[in-house]
Amino acid sequence: MSLPPSSWAATATSRFSFRHLAPAAMRAPARDSPLRVIAHIDLDAFYSQVELVRLQLSPDTPLAVQQWRSIIAVNYPARAFGLTRHETIESALLKCPHLVLQHVQTWKEDQVKPHYHLNPDMATHKVSLDPYRREGRKILEIFRQHCDTVEKASVDESFLDLSTLVREKLLDRYPYLAFPPDGDASCNLPLPLACNWIDDHGTLIPLSQEESEEGPPDWDDICLQIGAEIVRDIRLHVLKELKYTCSAGVAKNKMLAKLCSAYRKPNQQTIIRDRAVMGFLADLKFTKIRNLGGKLGEQVSESLNTELCRELWRFSVDELRGKLGLETGPWVYSISRGIDYSEVNPRTQIKSMMSAKNFRPNIGNIEQAERWMRILTADLASRLLEDPLSRRPKTITLHHRGINRANKSRQAPIPIGKELTADYTSYLAVSLMKSLESENGCYPCTMLSVGLTGFEGAEDGVRGISAFLLKGEEAKLAKRTAESFHLPGLKKTKTGGIQRFFESSETKHDGVQKSKGLNNAGSSDTENSKDYSPEAGYASPKGFASPLSSYTTLHDEEFCFRCDKCNGKLIPFVEREEHDDWHFAKGLSKDDRPLPSVRQVVKLSKRKSSPSEAKSQRKLQFR
Repeated sequence: MSLPPSSWAATATSRFSFRHLAPAAMRAPARDSPLRVIAHIDLDAFYSQVELVRLQLSPDTPLAVQQWRSIIAVNYPARAFGLTRHETIESALLKCPHLVLQHVQTWKEDQVKPHYHLNPDMATHKVSLDPYRREGRKILEIFRQHCDTVEKASVDESFLDLSTLVREKLLDRYPYLAFPPDGDASCNLPLPLACNWIDDHGTLIPLSQEESEEGPPDWDDICLQIGAEIVRDIRLHVLKELKYTCSAGVAKNKMLAKLCSAYRKPNQQTIIRDRAVMGFLADLKFTKIRNLGGKLGEQVSESLNTELCRELWRFSVDELRGKLGLETGPWVYSISRGIDYSEVNPRTQIKSMMSAKNFRPNIGNIEQAERWMRILTADLASRLLEDPLSRRPKTITLHHRGINRANKSRQAPIPIGKELTADYTSYLAVSLMKSLESENGCYPCTMLSVGLTGFEGAEDGVRGISAFLLKGEEAKLAKRTAESFHLPGLKKTKTGGIQRFFESSETKHDGVQKSKGLNNAGSSDTENSKDYSPEAGYASPKGFASPLSSYTTLHDEEFCFRCDKCNGKLIPFVEREEHDDWHFAKGLSKDDRPLPSVRQVVKLSKRKSSPSEAKSQRKLQFR
C-alpha cells in the first residue's frame, strides 16, 4: 500500500508529522506521543469464570462464588436473574433456584495446601484466593507474549501500551511513511486514503452531533484500528488457551481505555477515537473516572455542586485551582476533558504480602493463636514457592487487634541463611505473638495477620559472581540469560541525601493494584508497591483528598492504622515502618543546615584570634 511521492504536494495533509512516527517519539512520555495507543483488558466476572472452567460447566450456567454466607462474584448468566455481589445465599437461591454455588478454597489446620471444602466453617477455616492469583499470572503471561509494556492493575485487569507495536504494523502497511520528502521529518503526513471499521474491530463510541463520520480519517484513527486488531488477537489467545473471555477498551490514554472496557460487556471491545472523546464524556458522571470514584469525587461534587463532566467544563483552570487546590484543580480540569498523561508502568513484582484472619468467635489464648498462626504462615509459604524469581523477604510483621479495636504490631528481621518454610515462618510469628502477650489486653483477639515485606529482586543485567569469571561466548550467554527475564531495573536516584524522601511524582501511586483480595476473612497481597511517600501525587488543599489517594482508601480500615501526624490518615499496617521512617526523615530535614561555603570558611580562618584563643592554641601545639 504505497503513495507515490510525486502526489504528496497535491494531497491533503494530516495534523501529524513524520517526526511523530519516529521510534523515539512512539516511546516518548505520554505528553509527547500524540499517536499513542493504550489498551485496558478486563476479565469478565473473573472469579466466576475460574470456577466455571475448573468445574467444566457450560458458559451458560448461572454460577456464583460464595464466601461463608455471602456471594462475592456472579457470572453474567446469573446476573440475568437479578443476582448481585454481597447478596445472601438465601436471597440468591430465591431469585435463581438452579444457581450453582461454589465456595472459595479454604485453609484448615494441619493441611499443607488449601482445598475446596464442602461446608467450610468460618471458625475453623481461612479463605484462600490462590486459584485466582495463579490464573491471573497465566493471563498476564499471555499479555506479555504480545506486548512488552504491560501494567498489572489488579488480579483480573491490565493496561497495555501498544504504541511501539502499532508503529511497526503501521510502517509495514504504509511503507512510504518511513521516508519524509527531502528527509524533512517536520513535514506533515499525507492523510490516509480510508479507515474502514468492521465489526471484528469492536464497538466504536459514536461521534458527537458536531462531528461527522463522513469527515476524512487521520493517522490516529488508523493507529487505534491497528491497536484494536492487536487486542482482538490477545483476547482470542486467552480464550483459546485458558477458556476465559475478557472485555477491552482501546484509546489514546489509560483513563479513556478503562472507561471503554466497561462500555460494553461481556466479551466485547470498544474503541474511542479522538473526535468522539468530548461527546462521550459530556453526560458521564465524573465519579466513574479512575481516581475520581472515591472521597475526592464526592468532595469535588459537593464543592462544585455537580456530577457531570460537562458541568466541569464551565470552570476555567484558574477557577478550579482556586476551589480545589493548586494541583488538584488543573488535574480535574484535564481529566474531565479526557486528558491523561499517566504512563503504563510495567513493574508488577510484589514487594510485600499478607495473610489475615478475622475471628468469629474471638480467640482467647496462645494455643488458639498458634494454631491460626500455622494456617496463616502456610498460606504465605505456598505463595512464596510460586514466586518465579524465588525472592526472599527481609522482615516479618504481626498485626493484632483486640476487642476494643486497639491495634498492636510487632516485627522482626528474618535471619539470613534459614530456609523460610511454613514451620519456620510460624515459629517467627509465634515468637512475635508471645512478645505481645506481655502487654495487657492481648485477649480476646479479634484479628491476626502475618505480613512479609522487603522482598529483594534483581536489577536489570545483574549476574551471579560466576558469570564474571566466564569468558567469550559463555559470558555473553550468561548475560543474555540474565537479561531474558526482563526484570524492571531499579534506577539510581540522582538527588542525593535526605531530599529523596520527599520526591513527588504524579505516577507515584498510579496503577496500583485494586485490593480485590482484601475481605473480612481473607488474605491480601500488596502488589506494585512503590517507594513510600505520603505526599506523593497531586497536592490538595486542606479538606480535599488527593486524586491519587485511592490507594489508601482501597484498604479496609481494619488493616490500617490512623497516623496522628497525618491528621488521622489511614496507613496500611504493612507500611508502618516505612511511614515512621518518612516522618523521622522529614524531621531531620527540618534540622538540616547548609554547610558553609568555601568563602565563609576562608573568612573564618582569617579572623583574628582573641588572646584567650591564642593561648589555648599554643597549648595544643605539638612539639
